[in-house]
Amino acid sequence: MSARDDRRAQAKPSTGGLNRVPITADVLIIGGGGAGVSAALHLAKRGTRVVLLERGLIGGQASGVNHGGVRQQGRHPAEIPLAIRSRRLWSNIQELCGSDVEFDPCGHLKLARNAEQEADLLRWNEMAKGYGLETTMLGRNAIRAQHPYFGESVIAGSLLAEDGSANPRLLAPALARMARAAGATLLEHHKVESIEPGFRVLANGQEFTAPILLNTAGFWGGEVAARFGEPVPVESLNPNMLVTEPLPYFCSVNVGVVGGDVYLRQIPRGNVILGGGRGESDPALPRSRPLPDPGFLAMRKAIEIIPRLEGALIIRSWTGIDGGMPDALPVMGWSHTTPGLLHAFGFSGHGFMLGPAVGEILSELVLDGRTDVPLEAFDIARFNRQDGVEPDVWKTRLE
Repeated sequence: MSARDDRRAQAKPSTGGLNRVPITADVLIIGGGGAGVSAALHLAKRGTRVVLLERGLIGGQASGVNHGGVRQQGRHPAEIPLAIRSRRLWSNIQELCGSDVEFDPCGHLKLARNAEQEADLLRWNEMAKGYGLETTMLGRNAIRAQHPYFGESVIAGSLLAEDGSANPRLLAPALARMARAAGATLLEHHKVESIEPGFRVLANGQEFTAPILLNTAGFWGGEVAARFGEPVPVESLNPNMLVTEPLPYFCSVNVGVVGGDVYLRQIPRGNVILGGGRGESDPALPRSRPLPDPGFLAMRKAIEIIPRLEGALIIRSWTGIDGGMPDALPVMGWSHTTPGLLHAFGFSGHGFMLGPAVGEILSELVLDGRTDVPLEAFDIARFNRQDGVEPDVWKTRLE
């Protein structure tokens, strides 16, 4: 057995019942969404002993229940460098995942339904040029010529041609398979019961320990942060999602609207996946369910922009639990209270595309002590900063 294999063997859990003998790793990860499993994969590929603890199933919450948008368009300026980095990674997503996750660079078309929304599109496009993003504006005549299925409520649109979509139910499990193949230990149904100083974590009666802890726990990331004296105003966010019966194929782009009150895409087999409004949840269980009234409203809005959807049968609806922040920006970066604690949660309904690159960035912070993506806007201290006092940032680079 090589030294590297021996180190990984120490991270493998024992079988059986209650076991208080700690399993030691280099890095512990709490949360098995896209960011967490990607971090496990990138760390393991560089020889790091990794244990990931997931309270349910890999990709079972926000990373697996969303619309599947892979978009740079429409993001907050602070998120654009992260989205650009992510889009570069998505160019090789099948190689990273080891399987097809149905990534389609079909373009993201964002619609305006009045003059004010059209002006919003123009302002964002002008700002995005500074980041090297090139969009194409389509006025009323051009958008009718290229997309004759849009209704009269659509007056303009902005196309970012390199954006697209993928299947959220495939991404996190595919990354998890590759992480395990690289040597990482990923444990499902391991709800964290306690965290002691020095990152001694108890889950499912087993104790785990490591010098570095990655908090990628989605909505529950706020609870983890609070245990280390960094409370944040995270709320549960439950996207209301629906899918129609298969329809004759007509829409090749991923469609959004200014304001975000409805979004949709059609997959090759003909089903239209659409979302809008919020479901409800009890994160303590955790359980979530879609609600009929937001679903009906989303369907009406979808019919307004695409009249041919009237009469289409809805065959399924669903939701899940994501973490929403007041400013809709994630928490991402080192703790200000605890050496070795690294946060990445609260992606507020638009983290699916970002997850694989977030994991890669976390691995760089742990192993290299730096990354090329500016993270200052995502600092957890923005919720706890005292006037005139800049908090310390605790970093721990794994040597």
